Amino acid sequence: MHLLPPIFVLAVVLGTGLRLWLGLRQIRSVRRHRTAVPAAFSGQVSLQEHQRAADYTLARTRLGALEVLVDAAVLLGLTIGGGVGYLDEAWHRTGLGELWQGVAVILSVLAVMAVAGLPFSLYSTFRIEARFGFNRASLGLFVTDRLKGLLIGLLLGVPLIAAALTLMVHGGSLWWLYAWIGWVGFSLLLAWAWPVLIAPLFNRFSPLADASLRQRIESLLGRCGFTSRGVFVVDGSRRSAHGNAYFTGFGRNKRIVFFDTLLERLGGAEVEAVLAHELGHFRLRHVRQRLVLATIQALLGLLLLAYLARLPAFPAAFGVAPSAHATLLLLLLIAPAFTFFLAPLAAWWSRQHEFAADRFAAEHASASELAGALTKLYRDNATTLTPDRISSAFYDSHPPALVRIAHLQRLAART
Repeated sequence: MHLLPPIFVLAVVLGTGLRLWLGLRQIRSVRRHRTAVPAAFSGQVSLQEHQRAADYTLARTRLGALEVLVDAAVLLGLTIGGGVGYLDEAWHRTGLGELWQGVAVILSVLAVMAVAGLPFSLYSTFRIEARFGFNRASLGLFVTDRLKGLLIGLLLGVPLIAAALTLMVHGGSLWWLYAWIGWVGFSLLLAWAWPVLIAPLFNRFSPLADASLRQRIESLLGRCGFTSRGVFVVDGSRRSAHGNAYFTGFGRNKRIVFFDTLLERLGGAEVEAVLAHELGHFRLRHVRQRLVLATIQALLGLLLLAYLARLPAFPAAFGVAPSAHATLLLLLLIAPAFTFFLAPLAAWWSRQHEFAADRFAAEHASASELAGALTKLYRDNATTLTPDRISSAFYDSHPPALVRIAHLQRLAART
């Protein structure tokens, strides 16, 4: 284990350097193409709108580079710098039992990381988003959202952490299996309950009032063999001018949700095409595949945790007294430094799902209407049309605008 700290530092340094390099490539690509709208979007996106998207992307990328550096510094400070060990010792002196000391240490580390990220969230919301006309949230609403999120996180997270630590100490040799079963059950319960119990704490969800659009959507749902508990409009405009649409929940709690900002911009045929794309993800079992992958990842993570829990040298290598909570916390902090390099695989897989959902939409609605809807969303959301190729391949869960629109145009030509 004596080699793990320097290997971890190397992974953090390499990952940070790679993030900064990709950000620099993105900045250069967007700057280089800022003066001309790509031919595929001429007549649909003005030069002023194209330049606004470029400037928005540049501002977000620069802020992201600074955040990458701060995140790396905080991570190294908590691990190599002894921050976790200091917090662990401080809570030990309070006389709490081992279980609640562990919960307190984990929550303290999460609080440190949240505080470190708060200035970036504030600057992004009230400077960058406001500068480009997207932010509609007041400071009061921002604070209220954070407090609600904190309360929900504590109500759900504290029992979850306590249960995991209890199983690690008292669950026997198969504790990791019990923990995995509990995690899968908790995840499914949360996905089921989110649409009806948690999401309404933040937003208002209203049944779709437009009768003609509702009829169009119901006809599409019938053609695709999809049932849901309803089509809802969420008041996303309270916080942002960005538009979106999504599915949420599963089983009898499945819901289709449109942002009110999206419905303001798209015509009926375009909304139908967007919904057909989202239905494609469901009908092609993309949601199920991602859920299966997440459960496999959780199982592998717990198997690794079970192995490390038998090695007191693991937390000791980072200057922390051996304990269940120290092992769990250090693994949660260290693992992302290594799994980050798998990001291109996850992005590639997601992009294949997007292409497949577009093909489904072309079969059940209109590829040209979907292309038109996406072009409006690219324009109105200030999405850059000219991302760097390598940066996009590494990060982007959706195909670049030029690639995706060309794909949809080919699909439209076949019909």
